Amino acid sequence: MTTDSVDVAAERVLRVYNNNIENLVRNNPDGTCTRISGPDHLTSMLVDDGGMTGTSGVQAPDLLIVQQVRGIGQATAYADQLGAKFGYSAGAYKAIVAWDNPEEWGGSHHCSSQALGDLKKRQTNAIIYNTRTLSLASGDISKYWSAGWLKDAEYEDGKGCTLYKPPNADTGATYQYKWKRTSAIAARFTIKATGTTVFAATMHLPEENRRYACAGDGIKGIADSGIRLGADATSLMNASTIRVVGIDANRTDIAASTLSGYGMTGYGTKQTTSASKIDYLFIKGSVQPSSIGYTVDSTKSNHLALYGFINF
Repeated sequence: MTTDSVDVAAERVLRVYNNNIENLVRNNPDGTCTRISGPDHLTSMLVDDGGMTGTSGVQAPDLLIVQQVRGIGQATAYADQLGAKFGYSAGAYKAIVAWDNPEEWGGSHHCSSQALGDLKKRQTNAIIYNTRTLSLASGDISKYWSAGWLKDAEYEDGKGCTLYKPPNADTGATYQYKWKRTSAIAARFTIKATGTTVFAATMHLPEENRRYACAGDGIKGIADSGIRLGADATSLMNASTIRVVGIDANRTDIAASTLSGYGMTGYGTKQTTSASKIDYLFIKGSVQPSSIGYTVDSTKSNHLALYGFINF
């Protein structure tokens, strides 16, 4: 058997992770930043069935739902680095991004080194999938949808929240393209071994969502969380058996039951950044128990990774 073949009789587990990888630049408490290599980041977040990193029991993931990558170039390089960890050739993992090459925005991005801050100026969201275990039809990728961006104002009850579409942008060149970091995207995959359909979505909600829930034009989102699924994404989700949504919501206290109307439950109970839990992984499927609360403490990112291993 070659390293690029797959045994259809192997254990039937879909291995899913979610992480805001922060363009592989980590902010330190003293205002400095550290550039993290893709292989080092992956080693820090991939776990075995017992939640341990760096063991022989760590197996190749099927889906990585990520936020804050620079575009298709970085996403593809990261995907190939993931494949190389398991002896696969380039292209074994493929990436879907909301924007291939988003424009730059912002200043230092809280890095004392401008060069490292510049690496975080292009931001989009991605889904990386294992082509050895999952297939993807060309029509099964949603149009992107904006998770919403708030202009400078005071709001409540979703007032003033705007759903952005090109060429709309905030005034002022500094933040003209910041809203692109909140463009979400989804896809429906098929597990090759069984034909089981799998929906996956990646979202990054605006920072203002922490204080004022914003999901689009004057709406606060599902259960006032700021979470919303686009029309194309909803159609793909409704046609899928397993469902997975990974989110950097920039908002605390989003209940595990928030997407229960779609049959999904939230996993991960610990804080994911500083002293807050703002990252969420919702799954519809038979999720294996986790001895570490589905949260990987060693993740080399500003955010800790969440994971779920789904039996099918």
